Formats: sequence, structure tokens, C-alpha cells
Amino acid sequence: MTDVHDKATRSKNMRAIGAQNTAIEKRVAVLLDSLGLQWLAQDTCLPGRPDFTLDDYRCVIFTHGCFWHHHDCYLFKVPATRTDFWLSKIGANVARDERVMRQLVALGWRVLVVWECALRGREKLTDAALCERLEEWICGGEGSAQIGIQGISRLSFTSGSGRE
Repeated sequence: MTDVHDKATRSKNMRAIGAQNTAIEKRVAVLLDSLGLQWLAQDTCLPGRPDFTLDDYRCVIFTHGCFWHHHDCYLFKVPATRTDFWLSKIGANVARDERVMRQLVALGWRVLVVWECALRGREKLTDAALCERLEEWICGGEGSAQIGIQGISRLSFTSGSGRE
């Protein structure tokens, strides 16, 4: 299937997608607030500038868009045009994510990735389910993990894109 937009329009649309204060970040912020947790947004003192830092629990949370970070779910679709360009760009994002997470773990931080599919789309989790999973992981003290539409699972640092 070809793109419905010309190259200039698609480029403009893609540039308009913000890197912070996204809808999924705002939703996680509301959930963390509802749990009564104190957090810092976009901590520039840590590698990768985590979306949320919870010092009291020595953990950080990233909210990842399924397209930009190549999550193996129904929200990720390989682009039909400029496929090599997009796969290279997304692959670089995945490699950077893994490098940053390894750095954070080496510094003694626990890492949680909350995937976009858990927060929006036809299979999203309810606020109650998300709060339960967030609280379980944050307070439980377990290692690095991820929350997607399948729920919460261990986060493994392996090359490639299928981290869930």
C-alpha cells in the first residue's frame, strides 16, 4: 500500500510527533499520581532521560511508542514506503534503548517500559489494571520489566526488537 501523503506532508507529520509530554506519558503520570507516588519527569541526570524517575524506589519508567521502539504487537506496522530508512531508524532506537537500559541497571536502577499498546488502542488495559501492575512492580522491588497488552513481564536485554 502506498502512502496517502506526499513526501513533504509525511515529513511534516512525522516531525510534529513530540518526544516528551505525549498522551501516553500524561496517562502514566495520572496513574502514578493516583497511587500517591512522588516522581520526577524527564530526569536529565540519568542516561536516556527517563520519562519518570521514582527516587524512593530506585526505579525509572519509560513510555515507549510501539512504532518508534518496534514492539511486537498489533500497533507496529512496517512502513510500506521508505522501508529501509524506517527500519534503520527504528533499529537505531531499539539499540539505543537497550544501551540506555543497561547503563541504568549498571547504576543500580530498576527499569520499567510501559508500551503504548497497554495505554491505547483496542486491546488497552483498564486504568485499574495498569495501576495494579505499576504498583506491583514499583513496590515489589523486582528487576526490570515491561507492561504491554499481555500484562507485566520480565524485560530482557537481547539484540533485536521482540522484547515482549
